[in-house]
Amino acid sequence: MSSLSPTARTTVTRGRNRLVTERAALHALLADALVAHLGFVAGDHPVVLPTAFGVDLDGPDEGGSLYLHGSVAAGWLRSVRGATVCVSFTELDGLVTARSGFHHSMNYRSAVVIGAVREVTDPDERARALDLVVDQMVPGRSATLRPPTRKELAATVVLAVPLAEASMKARAGGPVDEEADVAAGVWGGHVPVRRVLGAPVSAEDSHDEVPPDVRSLAATRGSVGFGA
Repeated sequence: MSSLSPTARTTVTRGRNRLVTERAALHALLADALVAHLGFVAGDHPVVLPTAFGVDLDGPDEGGSLYLHGSVAAGWLRSVRGATVCVSFTELDGLVTARSGFHHSMNYRSAVVIGAVREVTDPDERARALDLVVDQMVPGRSATLRPPTRKELAATVVLAVPLAEASMKARAGGPVDEEADVAAGVWGGHVPVRRVLGAPVSAEDSHDEVPPDVRSLAATRGSVGFGA
């Protein structure tokens, strides 16, 4: 599965010039992202929740597996078990400052994944999924930690959403202005936006020897941007 093949639910109908069709671009966005937004219907109203996530491109679901997790006591779990959900990702890469308010925009990469939720019950898959959620934040971190306890596993629900049904859009570069506005001499351009991580801060009850996996964050996640 090398290209994005949207269904009617993920077909882009506006701004098709920003449509991204290569699945590799979706994978790159997922590698950069730190937060997903999970959308679902809870009773009589819609809900969108920010959440941590993990990705296994070789997972058992079609197109790969997107993993989410939560507390068994969370009320929202009742609404998503077995339901079709929408998971979105957005990375802001720039502010486009045009010569008119109408043409102001943003440079971004944004994806939407729609799929039926599968609760992960296999112990090995659950363990791998939880490791992937940790490693999405700090690559390689899970290998340095103790295994979760039986109590921690019992308190956690792991969910999977297939990555097969997805669409993606992206914008890069400067403004697209009217000729008359350009001729008027007003400044136009764009301001790149990048995520920059600060130096690690040791906890009050920790020693100050920051481990390599945390120190390397500056190289792997310290400056993320696109099309600047």
